[in-house]
Amino acid sequence: MGLNIAVCIKPVPDPEHYDKVTIDPVTKRITRDGIPTIINPVDKSAIELALKYKGAYGGKVTVLTMSLPSAETNLREALAMGADEAILLTDRAFGGADTLATSYVLAEAIKKMGDVDMILAGAESADGATAQVSSQIGEWLSMPHLWNVFSAESKDERNYILKTKYENGYIEYEAELPFVLGVSREIAKPRFVGAMGIIKAKSKPIHIWGKAELEGIEEKYLGLSGSPTQAGKVKTPNLKRNGEIIEGTVEEIAAQMIEKIRAGGIIV
Repeated sequence: MGLNIAVCIKPVPDPEHYDKVTIDPVTKRITRDGIPTIINPVDKSAIELALKYKGAYGGKVTVLTMSLPSAETNLREALAMGADEAILLTDRAFGGADTLATSYVLAEAIKKMGDVDMILAGAESADGATAQVSSQIGEWLSMPHLWNVFSAESKDERNYILKTKYENGYIEYEAELPFVLGVSREIAKPRFVGAMGIIKAKSKPIHIWGKAELEGIEEKYLGLSGSPTQAGKVKTPNLKRNGEIIEGTVEEIAAQMIEKIRAGGIIV
């Protein structure tokens, strides 16, 4: 039969542009305008694990994200890795969502997909790092779920040995499909995306779903108004340091610096 696997990914700001990330003091949302995004790194490990099981047992890998329309670029990269199709969940009604509202929309999209055997996601995102979404999806779908899974080995197509990390060791589980896993980076090393993968990705489908496409979705769980987590006061700390210009010859400047260091209690 093969496995029907869903992988939830999140576009996050490119680390090389973190210095441009700000928080709007009025809306209290992260301002991402003009900042390029990448696939959350640990989500790539989740994609790789899905492709491993597709290779072993056949089936289909679908990648989902709830984001802005610009996330199509990130989905194309996932398709270039080997995923079969992608779903972009984008709608103004979804804006401002916390983890609960985000996981609700993802869960509703997975329901629309039909019978899904395995749902994978990164254990946490590189920007928010709440580590909540995978478990919340499991709760919305009433499916068994585990978080921080660093090893997943199949006994056969339906049965797996799973290990979750803890501070002083790990716990081993026997699990039968269907289930939801929040995985860590150790689970799989993402493959290199070659030119052929990029070419093939261009012909793979990306479905765009908004509120209208998710029949029966409840407005009370959507967006900012449907998010129980609300940001409080936003305060930007003053990170400036006091400075003093020291003038004189090189010798005079050096002597003054030594005196100031000594005045600070450091023996020179």
